[in-house]
Amino acid sequence: MAHAEPIHLHPTATLAERVLLPGDPGRALALAQSLLSEPLMFNHHRGLWGYTGQAVADGELLTIQSTGMGGPSAAIVLTELIALGARRAIRVGTCGALARDLALGDFVVARESICADGASRALCAEARIAADGPLTEALSAAAVSAAESGASGRRAHTGTVVSVDLFYDPDPAGGASRGQGAEGALAVEMEAATLFAVGARAEIPVACVLTVSDTFSAEGARQRIDDPALLDGAEAMGAVAVAALSG
Repeated sequence: MAHAEPIHLHPTATLAERVLLPGDPGRALALAQSLLSEPLMFNHHRGLWGYTGQAVADGELLTIQSTGMGGPSAAIVLTELIALGARRAIRVGTCGALARDLALGDFVVARESICADGASRALCAEARIAADGPLTEALSAAAVSAAESGASGRRAHTGTVVSVDLFYDPDPAGGASRGQGAEGALAVEMEAATLFAVGARAEIPVACVLTVSDTFSAEGARQRIDDPALLDGAEAMGAVAVAALSG
């Protein structure tokens, strides 16, 4: 960081060395209520809600900090968290399915991301950037275990995703928001490549687990998950991330 103190995060509680990174501030609150015992607000500045508390699952300190939407915002947040003392981070977000066998609510663990966004390229990433290997393996194992033990019908997938800049694509046929030109990618999202790049530059393990929130027909028609199912999926995904960080 070029500045001695973080500008965008104003901590009001202790920062844990391990951090979950949802994009949505409201989802950060929901995860804090689900995963933490007596959470304290870590940050409120700029609407980037964050919370710290003891994880119910293992009693260890955990911070849940929202990143906002897109790579540029995510890069600011993770860079400042690392400057403050974060040492491991997992993105817990949503994605649109590209592989036809993905269903709404499924888990996707990103082993790598195709860099179809601007922020990761600005951080000198090349065509693809990998997540941290050991943390990703722990995350994948936890996702598989949760999927196999649950009654939701949710499945777990591990593979490549593609990170893009656009959620609403001006191309009616699909294009960037559906990962056009990203053959082999399971899903499309907006922050993973940038977070992997920030982590790699700082030598901090960063991984990513996603819940499928959107699927697309062969004609490009979008089907969106409903709010109760998304909340259920987000809480299950958060529990998976905590299990990976507990190892």
